[in-house]
Amino acid sequence: MDEKTLGLILRTRPLTETSLIVHWLTPESGRIATVAKGARRPKSPFRGKLDLFHLAEFSYARSRRSDLHALREVSLRETHRALRKDVHLLQQAAYCALLVEQATESDTPLPGIFRLMTDWLAFVSSAAGGNPLPVLAFEVKFLAETGLLPDPGQSKLSPGARQGIQKLASADWDLLAKLKFSRNQIAELSRFLHGFLIWHLGRVPEGRPAALA
Repeated sequence: MDEKTLGLILRTRPLTETSLIVHWLTPESGRIATVAKGARRPKSPFRGKLDLFHLAEFSYARSRRSDLHALREVSLRETHRALRKDVHLLQQAAYCALLVEQATESDTPLPGIFRLMTDWLAFVSSAAGGNPLPVLAFEVKFLAETGLLPDPGQSKLSPGARQGIQKLASADWDLLAKLKFSRNQIAELSRFLHGFLIWHLGRVPEGRPAALA
């Protein structure tokens, strides 16, 4: 029996000359991978629907033999067009997706992470590009969602940077757009979070310097 869910495309890659592997982030099943047979053919019903950070309702048949499931139907909900027009926004989104992939397990419910990723994409799609603050906010909120957020009071951060982490963790996206941080505060927070991510994950996902540039 086919399963149906809402999902965000984190990554795609060719499987054959005509088929794609599509990696999704979903609320109920977490990260799952599907095979879109014939998706690379010009007249495929998947044509134009399977691209990075597309949000869609999709159905799939779960495989009993592997972790690659058969994609059946896709109905687009949001394409996040702003990412196609701004390379830096796309770099930021790609980094956040890599962080999610590196720090979570597949086939595990991730409703909070799914909501964080989709809300973040909606925010940056409507915000001015070139700002590193949304990436730092994503890192802080991601760490909070996974239970790994450091206690600013136990760190060597300056008082301003400690307050900054607390604001990034608690502020909704409308409030975040109004927050102002100095360059020194952003640099301090970036260094602190870099070290913290290495401590917990072993390495920082590729693309962080470009995302924060």
